[in-house]
Amino acid sequence: MENEPAQPAQPSSSHPAAEAHTDFAGAMSYSDYLQLDTLLAAQQPRSDCHDEMLFIIIHQATELWMKLTLHELGAARRLVIADDLQQTFKHLARVSRIQSQLIQSWDVLSTMTPSDYSHFRGALGQSSGFQSVQYRMIEFALGNKQAAMIAPHRHRSDVKAQLEHALETPSLYDEAIRLLSRRGFAIDAAVMERDVREPYRADASVLAAWAQVYRDPKRYWDLYQLAEELIDLEDWFQQWRFRHVTTVQRIIGRKRGTGGTAGVGYLRQVLDVTFFPELWDVRTEL
Repeated sequence: MENEPAQPAQPSSSHPAAEAHTDFAGAMSYSDYLQLDTLLAAQQPRSDCHDEMLFIIIHQATELWMKLTLHELGAARRLVIADDLQQTFKHLARVSRIQSQLIQSWDVLSTMTPSDYSHFRGALGQSSGFQSVQYRMIEFALGNKQAAMIAPHRHRSDVKAQLEHALETPSLYDEAIRLLSRRGFAIDAAVMERDVREPYRADASVLAAWAQVYRDPKRYWDLYQLAEELIDLEDWFQQWRFRHVTTVQRIIGRKRGTGGTAGVGYLRQVLDVTFFPELWDVRTEL
């Protein structure tokens, strides 16, 4: 009838997308692709303390972000060698954004109080972030080469070999300096021929080269942008280190670390480590 009220539409018994994707027998699902069964079974608390799950997930997520960081730094290094800086910038910018995510993770961990942590700290045994293989490889990739840092891993021949390879590989900054030389800047032979297994030390010829780039950015635009991407990366890295120190001090104070380090004292020392010294010094020169 004309005057009868319109009947409300009947809800569908199921969502169209659900109807189209209900049978995954023999097909790859979301869970299969991400290997979620393995990933989500990897959290195995060793105590009955509620906050241990938070502690485990924060550190596992950090290791995943570090895996991506190494993936991006490796690509950036290869592109610097190939003198393809435009592609390099994308990878370095991504590493900086990863660092931003890692910094925010400290905010989550800091919701755990000293009392919370003390209830399961004993379950950690001698395990410590100091023993992170990926963190050490990131530092090696950025130029903080310390052969002594391989020692905690000598019981694992495969890991030891990985770290030794990373130690012997020229860092990202080594390759940036070699690029400066290829572009015609006068870099001292001692820098070009240095033992890349040793920590990088600031050099006057490298500082002079970067100063030339910064004084004429239009002429050296891609090198100028490379320098700024590198300084951005180190800036974020230092912020991550600082939040690490403050979070650890907030939770355990001045206690020694579980792996035997000096805890906050050790972490404060590494705040002074600089990966790209001339890129900081050049600001004073201009």
